[in-house]
Amino acid sequence: MTGPESLALFYSALAVSIPTFAWVVLGLVLRRLGLVSAELIGTVSRLAFNYGLPLMLFTSAAQVDYADLGGARYLLAGALGTGLTLGLAWFYSRWRGHPRALQGIFVQAAFRSNLAIVGLGLAVSAYGERGPLLAALPVALLTALYNVLAVWVLNSTLGSGTSLLDLLKGIARNPLIIGISGGVLLSVSPLPVPALVVPAGAALSALFLPLMLVCIGGAMQLSRLRGTGSLAWEATAWRLCVGPLLTVVLALAMGVRGEPLGVLFLLISSPVAAASFVMVVAARGDGVLAANIVVLTTLLSIVTVTLGFFLLSLFALVGQPG
Repeated sequence: MTGPESLALFYSALAVSIPTFAWVVLGLVLRRLGLVSAELIGTVSRLAFNYGLPLMLFTSAAQVDYADLGGARYLLAGALGTGLTLGLAWFYSRWRGHPRALQGIFVQAAFRSNLAIVGLGLAVSAYGERGPLLAALPVALLTALYNVLAVWVLNSTLGSGTSLLDLLKGIARNPLIIGISGGVLLSVSPLPVPALVVPAGAALSALFLPLMLVCIGGAMQLSRLRGTGSLAWEATAWRLCVGPLLTVVLALAMGVRGEPLGVLFLLISSPVAAASFVMVVAARGDGVLAANIVVLTTLLSIVTVTLGFFLLSLFALVGQPG
């Protein structure tokens, strides 16, 4: 491949990451300037998470042809990659001698990405209307898996005491799971999918994804990064480099290529989900460490996502963005 061709691919990778992370940076700037308040960010986030994103994922799931699940290998690769990352991160944390109370925070950060907001935004940026269609099922599967594994990990290391029944109730009430499940049921039912679904999904993507990304930026507190220790940097490296690498290698070994691999990478390589901080605080763990990891991974993922997608494009392993 010639230099100009490689440069063109790099620009294409930038075109995927910059539109998504620019909204995050905008939210950070607006909050620093005092133009948005914590109360406004909280209100918009709840509105988007409880209604906007579920409706958007509903429209996406309703358009998927479930009779053709030959591409479902990327779903399995995502689940197996998550489990592999968790297992190796736990082994690494014990080998490094991290205090037990911090092991769960490290391991959760290693495998849990912000796939429902940042990852979905990247998928839309990369593949347009095809992005949400390919991302809907992985978002549903991995969201449920992340919650189950996070509760188990934190219970094991912090003794938060969350019961299996409470966990299952929480997953069943998750607005994203409800939205995707409704779309799947509509698609497989004999009822026709309304013609309004496609334009509605596009409109919802254009409205709520930027809003949620701005809220992520506005909620970040850079002051938390003062005194960040080595464990936060190690967790950041696992979340942004090790975890995505393990999952991509596994997916390639399973024969996943093209757009499914691209979407899977963008979902898995996203920064740590803010929900991880909430769960650590609820379990009475080190909230400052959890917050540091969220902020660090969000800032540095701008670089790692761009370079990762560029390398996959360079070797013609993912579909062309557009």
